[in-house]
Amino acid sequence: MGAPVASWPPGPYRPPGKAMLNKYARAFFTRVLTPFAALLIRLGISPDAVTLTGTAGVCAGALVFYPQGEFFWGTVVITLFVFSDLVDGNMARQLGRSSRWGAFLDSTLDRVADGAIFGGLALWYAGSGDDNVLCAVTIFCLASGQVVSYTKARGESIGLPVNVNGLVERAERLVISLVACGFSGLHKFGVPHIDILLPIALWIVAVGSAVTLVQRVVTVRREAAEADAEEQAVPQGGETR
Repeated sequence: MGAPVASWPPGPYRPPGKAMLNKYARAFFTRVLTPFAALLIRLGISPDAVTLTGTAGVCAGALVFYPQGEFFWGTVVITLFVFSDLVDGNMARQLGRSSRWGAFLDSTLDRVADGAIFGGLALWYAGSGDDNVLCAVTIFCLASGQVVSYTKARGESIGLPVNVNGLVERAERLVISLVACGFSGLHKFGVPHIDILLPIALWIVAVGSAVTLVQRVVTVRREAAEADAEEQAVPQGGETR
């Protein structure tokens, strides 16, 4: 057998375990949610409406429950609406309507939802949670998550591939934070000491986001230098020999 042929253009490197987990998780939820997405289509509901409703539900769950310290129920509500991110894409594929507008709306509202989740936690620590350090850590998680997303979008907007997957990207930030929030909420049901999970998770997300930001900045700097060098190597008015 011959050597495998590499695909082109090359995509960003994904660690094998992470790529496999993402592949099987997405396949599983696609099978589960496809009938529900088909039902919404038959009811005349658009993918954009699902995207907007999902974001509104996440924001409500985060900003109503989290500032009151109701982490378990807040996470339950948020998790239910987070799945809208998979449903709207499924609907668009069934309708054959994948578009630049849909991608833009989805990405923009993802940032809004992320801001609501970490904003709700910051409000808890600034108020009844009474912990200025964790409030600052949570605000850093919020800000760094937005900047991590911006670095990739800005790099791609100037023609760079930004071929890097950071240590903690959006999916990891959400999973770590929401799982920790949900379990920490069990403290109100009498489970002792489990509320320590949330501070640990926030520190992990903060450090991981900082590392990811550095990874992306370094990658963009390298790719920009390579692109500039290639442009300078081509004489004006002609091609290199």
